[in-house]
Amino acid sequence: MECAPEKDNLYKIRHSLAHVLAQAVLQIRPDAKLGFGPPIDTGCYYDFDLKQPITDEDFKDIEKRMRKIIGQKQEFTHQMRSADEAVKHLEGQDEGYKVEYCKELSEQGETEIGFYTNGPFEDMCAGPHVEHTGDIPKDCFKLDAVAGAYWRGDEKNPQLTRIYCLAFEDKESLKNYIQKRELARQRDHRKLGPELDLFSIDHEGVGAGLILWHPKGGLVRHLMEEHSRELHLKGGYDFVYSPHIGRASLWETSGHLSFYKDGMFAPIEVEGQEFYLKPMNCPFHCKIFSSRPRSYRELPLRFAEWGTVYRFERSGTLSGLTRVRGFTQDDAHLFCREDQMPAEIDRVLGFCTKLLSDFGLTDFHLYLSTRPEKRVGEEAKWDAAEDALRAALERSGHKFSINEADGAFYGPKIDICAMDALEREWQLSTIQFDFNLPERFDLQYADSDGELKRPYMIHRALMGSIERFFGVILEHFGGAFPTWLAPTQVRIVPVAEAFFEYAQTVRKKLEEAGIRVEVDESSNSFSKKVREATVAKIPNMAIIGEKEKESGGVTLRRYKVEEQEELSLDSLIATLSDRINDKK
Repeated sequence: MECAPEKDNLYKIRHSLAHVLAQAVLQIRPDAKLGFGPPIDTGCYYDFDLKQPITDEDFKDIEKRMRKIIGQKQEFTHQMRSADEAVKHLEGQDEGYKVEYCKELSEQGETEIGFYTNGPFEDMCAGPHVEHTGDIPKDCFKLDAVAGAYWRGDEKNPQLTRIYCLAFEDKESLKNYIQKRELARQRDHRKLGPELDLFSIDHEGVGAGLILWHPKGGLVRHLMEEHSRELHLKGGYDFVYSPHIGRASLWETSGHLSFYKDGMFAPIEVEGQEFYLKPMNCPFHCKIFSSRPRSYRELPLRFAEWGTVYRFERSGTLSGLTRVRGFTQDDAHLFCREDQMPAEIDRVLGFCTKLLSDFGLTDFHLYLSTRPEKRVGEEAKWDAAEDALRAALERSGHKFSINEADGAFYGPKIDICAMDALEREWQLSTIQFDFNLPERFDLQYADSDGELKRPYMIHRALMGSIERFFGVILEHFGGAFPTWLAPTQVRIVPVAEAFFEYAQTVRKKLEEAGIRVEVDESSNSFSKKVREATVAKIPNMAIIGEKEKESGGVTLRRYKVEEQEELSLDSLIATLSDRINDKK
């Protein structure tokens, strides 16, 4: 993703390094044509149209040339050209991609175009840059990868070669990033899912972006959902269910066919009528609300649904569990009166952070997105909704920022972002006002004076997509789920066949206590059994040998914990039960 627009020193270093990268590539590929070369949040990249390919085997040579350019302390100089002059200048250099973009800027009303020069290299660029290339630390960058990238991100355009470069403030920051990224690769849910037999994706047999949940992954998902369901029921939510398809007229009323059709699958014809797979649950919940007259006494109403939705995502954007075509949302829609808004927002905000904390995510940063220029709804309602959200954030005690004018056209929202074990920020829960659907579906309730009024409608998702949340949690724990979530909570490991019978006695006791357990009765050596349990990331191993059989207990070994405990069966059950109840 492109980094924030703050023009700080690191931004300038990264931006300047992109020009140095392009200059170095042109030295070994002088016939290359230039695309874009922006700074990004890990460094920079540059796109090239190349006749002769570049691979990572060329990186050493390119980096050597980049450091030589840095050592030359080439000054960055800025020049403005009129749009017409800029086009002619770029045409003279045979830079067709730049010419196209320059003409587009001119058509949009730009009268002058900026250029930056350092040494023999010149690029159309708005800046800013460091004063000279010597201001770029030589040991703070590293060429990272080569990838294909369509010009302007359009698959109909030519494919260019994109070279990524990592760049940070200093050598230590670069080293730390590379180490964290390697940890992230080891924890990648796309790698861990098949390794731990949790889920798979059969692109050819089933279809891309469609998840097959295996028994172990299905059990973890069930535990996640059941814990959330229990909290919902205690929190005053009513569970509803809605169809997977709806008539075209429903999606016309909701506005999806006008604003979101590209994200929907093609219609299905049923008895001469068009039906669509649902991309969202909200229209159905509106229909449930309007299915009979509503009184102010009924509000707030909180409809919750684990609704599976379908969205047409381009195949190139699909990614494991985090970007799919069929997924389940832990969706809820709240309908309330204006005077109930503060309490409802407090309640749902606390609900979100409580649930995320139960899954080990406790470091939050919240964002309030306010009204955009183009919007629907009465200004008074926007005022009330934004005030309620801002006041709830202030009362919550959590860090929060304001994203001015970044709300949806139909209402302001709060996004809850959580930091995982690798200090990556994930946007998870959303609390979103909607002034659009109550109007479109003519939602009303009778107030205390008999007057019909529009309810305030709040969209709310805690996990968001359960598939994506599963991927986040899997990476957060590195596949080593805590005892309460683990598919197998205990593996009993007898040191020899002579202890199989006692191992089954222990298994029976644990199962009677509601603990998920399995026994390794393979012919493998004891050390291999322990190694396999570790590779499978089983949170608890109950070791059984002669000593344990005689004492009627076990030796408990936890995943990646050196210390072992000798426990009676009752103590083992109590210890595990406490960890399960405490969500550990």
